[in-house]
Amino acid sequence: MEIEKTKAIIEAILFAAGRAVEINELVLVLEIAKEDIENIIRKMQEEYKAENKGIELIKVNNMYQLCTKKELHEYIYPILDKRAKPNLSNAALETLAIIAYNPKITRAEIEAIRGVSADACVYKLLEYGLVQEAGKSDLPGKPMSYKTTNEFLKMFGYTSLEELPELPRYKLDENQQIVIDDLIEEDEKEETNKKEEINMEAPEPAREG
Repeated sequence: MEIEKTKAIIEAILFAAGRAVEINELVLVLEIAKEDIENIIRKMQEEYKAENKGIELIKVNNMYQLCTKKELHEYIYPILDKRAKPNLSNAALETLAIIAYNPKITRAEIEAIRGVSADACVYKLLEYGLVQEAGKSDLPGKPMSYKTTNEFLKMFGYTSLEELPELPRYKLDENQQIVIDDLIEEDEKEETNKKEEINMEAPEPAREG
């Protein structure tokens, strides 16, 4: 099958589906090797990056989807959805970050990290489809656990959770609170060590006479 025709078929499938389509679904329809389809999709992604294109082809985990470009959101949202725009508070964003970095975390564990109730934040994130229930945990009472959704990945532009920024190193005290003083002291030590290494490596200036 010609590459251009394959591109057209993939584009038609993703457009008609209106959802993220798994790579294995494309393999079954096109009867082409997975690696070949991925190479073709990468070429399509580059083509969609052109400034005169209003859509983009994104990857979410092992799925692909056609989406409008984020910078055009303000023009599209009023037409397709009359509801109020999602508005996440700092507390909701903190809760979302905790769930993203700790898949299958329970509400009690979230509250232990934040130190306040997480009921309202979790409810709001569930309402917006950014988190979902991840099944009962093995803890006493079998509380429900939570994880982020593909909608979360799409909203923040990640292909998978593996792309999340690395968390800074920190220490906890007996109350499970971050010890800020230790963080500052550790940073100062690292800076001092770097300066000492530079001084040791720098050649001594030649002496005259």
